[in-house]
Formats: sequence, structure tokens, C-alpha cells
Amino acid sequence: MGSPTSRLLELLELLQARPSTTGREIADRLGVDPRTARRYVAILQDLGIPIEGQRGVGGGYRVRPGYRLPPLMLSDDEAVAVVLGLLATRGATPDDAPEAAARALAKINRVLPSTLRRQVEALEETLTFTTGTAAAPLDAALVLLIADAIRRRLRLQAAYRSFTGDVSERALSPWGLVVRSGCWYLVAHDHRRDDLRTFRVDRMWRAALAPGPFADPPPDFDAMAHVTRSLAAVPGRWQVEVVLDLPIDEAARRIPATLAELAGEPAGTRLRMPASSLDWAATVLAGLGCAFTIQHPDELRAHVRALAGRLRAQAAT
Repeated sequence: MGSPTSRLLELLELLQARPSTTGREIADRLGVDPRTARRYVAILQDLGIPIEGQRGVGGGYRVRPGYRLPPLMLSDDEAVAVVLGLLATRGATPDDAPEAAARALAKINRVLPSTLRRQVEALEETLTFTTGTAAAPLDAALVLLIADAIRRRLRLQAAYRSFTGDVSERALSPWGLVVRSGCWYLVAHDHRRDDLRTFRVDRMWRAALAPGPFADPPPDFDAMAHVTRSLAAVPGRWQVEVVLDLPIDEAARRIPATLAELAGEPAGTRLRMPASSLDWAATVLAGLGCAFTIQHPDELRAHVRALAGRLRAQAAT
């Protein structure tokens, strides 16, 4: 049986979710007798919540029409973290996990401020990710802005830094937001290049809604499939994954956010980063000054050994 506080919160949610609830329904839901149920209703009334009683056949209790709880004051970062966690449970193994997640999302959306609620709902609708990889973004406000633009079919403008470090201004019609292997990607029509492109969200900044016609995606466009094909088609590209013998706070101080994706775990910090050269990746890892375990690709091991040999030779001379 829950605590009195938890039962009060459950009663409040029950009353908000239904137009009218009988005393018997409240007692059954809370697992208490009818007298105790009436006492819980009285406590909520004493707290200033306008619960009205209706007598007669079909009567019961209801929250006065038009009354809403004060907004739930979540920051952008907190809202995105909560939504990602709940969306991830939709792929969980228990049969009731998707329904439980949907109910929790509905409760949260009901008490969010209107602007943030609209953005969070847009994120729910537009985000796709591979199971277990919904890592929180570095800039939650940017992610919410992108999701809102996708949902409302509005253009974006943003500054973007490519993998090679080139900076450019982009005019985009955003089509899909994808999380894959812990990295956030935006699939969008690039108006200045008149082509479909894939962008790393963590390399975007100064983003804002922009005027101009929106380029619609083709019917049945699959953003996740497009990102998968795009990453596989990049010539000479490697997806490096290692476990660093560092706590994640220290790893974040040593590794720029635009260089790699970091995730804390019991053994240290898992690092994922793209690399056009495994020699370059070996040099980056050696420069971190910590032990590490290579997870992928196996070819990286040979490059690390070769670098170690060169360093030993230089030290000997």
C-alpha cells in the first residue's frame, strides 16, 4: 500500500483524468475504505483544490471545470531528459511498458507550460532512435527548436561546423531528427545546396526559425534509414568506440564536445567518435593520457601498436 502522500497524488491525477469519479471508484483505486477516501478528498479541498461533490444517482466528485494545476517548471534540459527516458521505455520488454510510458507522458504534458508542452509533444512525434541509444543532447533548447520546426513544417537557419572544421550558414527544411549510436542527427533539405543532407546536431549553433517556403519530404520518407545509409556511404569513415579509464567528468574536460560522444558507465567512460583516419584516432586516444579498451573497430589496435612503436623509437633516440 502506498503512503498517504502518494495516495493523495494518485487521487488528484484520477480526478483530473475523469470528468466525474464516484466515492466507491476512488476507494477501490486507492485501496482504502469509502470513509478514508472522503477524508482524502477533504484534504485536497483544504489545500485549495476546487473539488466539487455531486449528490444523487450518477453523482461523485470532480475538479471544478477550467481549473488546472500550476505549470510543472521543468527546464528545457530536464524536459528533454524526461521525454527521452519515457520514449526509450516504449521498446522495453515488459508488455505494459509502452502503455505506462504513454500515461506518464500524458501526465507530464498536462502540466507543462504551453510553449514547452508544444515543443515536447513535437519531440515525441519527430524523434526516432535505435533501442537504448537515446543519449541526452548537448543543447536541449536546440533539439526542441528543431523538433518544433519539423512538426510545424518551418524552415531553419543555423551555423554549422563540418567534420573538417569548415563553418558555413545553412538554410534548411528539417525532415527528421534521429539518434543513432548516441549521436544526434538532423536530416534536412539544404536550400543553398539544393540537396538532402545529414547534419550532426552538436555541430549546429545560432539556430532560429526562418522565413521562406518549406520543402516537403517525399511520401513515406524514413529519416532513420536515410541516416544509416548516409553514414555507411561516407568514404573511409570509421566509427571508433573505446572505453576510457576515466570518470566521465574528467573525460569531458579532456575531449571537446564536438569531437566525440561520451557516456558514463561503471568501467569508466564510453567514447564514440567518427574518424576518417585510424592513425589520427590512435593519436587522439594516446593524447588523452589514460588507459583505454578498444571496442571497435578491430583495425584500430594495429594503428595504436604502430604509434606506440614510433613513440618508443623516438624516446630511445
